[in-house]
Amino acid sequence: MSSDVSMSPNDQSVVLVVDFGAQYAQLIARRVREAHVYSEIVSRKITAKEIKDRNVAAIILSGGPKSVHEENAPILDLEIYSLGIPILGICYGAQLIVKQLGGLVEKTGVGEYGRSAIEIIPGTSILLGAIEREHDVWMSHFDSITKAPQGFSVTASTKQTPAAVIENDELRIYGTQFHPEVKHSDFGQEILKNFLYNGAGCLPTWTNSSIITDSIEAIRNQVGDSKVICALSGGVDSSVAAALMHKAIGDQLTCVYVDTGMMRFGESEQVEKTFRDQFKIELIHVKAQDRFLELLAGVTDPEKKRKIIGETFIRIFEEVEDDIQDAKFLVQGTLYPDVIESGTDDAAKIKSHHNVGGLPKDMKFALVEPLRNLFKDEVRAIGAELGLPEEIVWRQPFPGPGLAVRIVGDITRERLEIVRAADHIVVEEVRKAGLYREIWQSFAVLPTVKSVGVMGDERTYAYPIVIRSVTSDDAMTADFARIPYDVLEKMANRIINEVAGVNRVAYDITSKPPGTIEWE
Repeated sequence: MSSDVSMSPNDQSVVLVVDFGAQYAQLIARRVREAHVYSEIVSRKITAKEIKDRNVAAIILSGGPKSVHEENAPILDLEIYSLGIPILGICYGAQLIVKQLGGLVEKTGVGEYGRSAIEIIPGTSILLGAIEREHDVWMSHFDSITKAPQGFSVTASTKQTPAAVIENDELRIYGTQFHPEVKHSDFGQEILKNFLYNGAGCLPTWTNSSIITDSIEAIRNQVGDSKVICALSGGVDSSVAAALMHKAIGDQLTCVYVDTGMMRFGESEQVEKTFRDQFKIELIHVKAQDRFLELLAGVTDPEKKRKIIGETFIRIFEEVEDDIQDAKFLVQGTLYPDVIESGTDDAAKIKSHHNVGGLPKDMKFALVEPLRNLFKDEVRAIGAELGLPEEIVWRQPFPGPGLAVRIVGDITRERLEIVRAADHIVVEEVRKAGLYREIWQSFAVLPTVKSVGVMGDERTYAYPIVIRSVTSDDAMTADFARIPYDVLEKMANRIINEVAGVNRVAYDITSKPPGTIEWE
């Protein structure tokens, strides 16, 4: 069940982001990619030998929640420092460099959190280049570097942190106590570019075109002449995956759209129109609502829902395979946030995604996941490059399990119709207000509780609908959208008046973290 195809280039060097449990590890990787240099996140347990076996251009050590003084605090294989590969440590990563190379990190009793003014010390600096001498950076630390290791120079400081930036040009090892990957750091991206281009000698060659070219080559190498099935939902991720696969292998691809009965309003019709009629891709439409509802009857636990849905999808694809000779591979639009949230060595499992943690262990297909290492904004850019229409490229995300995870509790036909109708109203009003592109995701949630209301001078006892709308860049973090009150009012009035069984509407103003975007 392993996946051999990703967007990772085969012949280009890579920047490794070593994850020490930081909330910003994924953000570091994205910022490197924004500089058109390929990056991957790897475990803190990576060894010098493993790095030697790869074409590594640079290493970035992330921040982390622990103190370098704690027992069992994560460390880096000391041999990595001797490989001659440029290294940048950020926050905990910088402190770890100092501690492991003979400097001093102390508990000063004074931390720095949030925006802090930094002053560049006059002199030559690879990291700081010609940026403004005084500017703001984003800090989040309690321990401080008080003495740089031998051979290192201090090139910037703050009032609380005398060694905010350390550099050793001979060893090509650098450290920042602040977080350049965070946009609150005024010149953070420029500092990262200085490290990548000037410190590590990287070239900005990782572009949408190169990603597509590398991925096509990898796909062809993996699948050969075999037939391939693509799990197509009509959402951005699966659509881009399907377009990429079709460009790589043409008629070897058959797309399968499984109508679970838990899709958005008009979803099935749109899939048929776009892929069968417009792109002329072979498409099999499986109508399986009854099957899914039977298996999900009485199931309220969200993890169990996802696993049932994931396994049922696979079984349907295996049944379809009987009609497609030599179909050995299954394509999925899995993204990097899906992988992270389903749990890795350095990230706790938040929820199993039906296409990651929800897959059965005995599935007979080999997976092809050409988007597995990408974030949503990168996927949209690839889709546009491949010529997908704007309405698909910019479609708001929709979970693989569909409306099943937007009903908090038991799933029934009645509840599906309620949440589908309410969801359609939410999206329609967001579009009318001209907010669709600004908002990452807008949808309706149906908690399966009832409350008392008054409609037509009579008592009602009906369901509430919760409107959820968030802004985000990559789904790793999100903030609730500041939708104007008049737009919310229109949504609420329409839902109560047009959707039978609803007498109350609420708006979710929880950010991620502490919440997730979806409720389940």
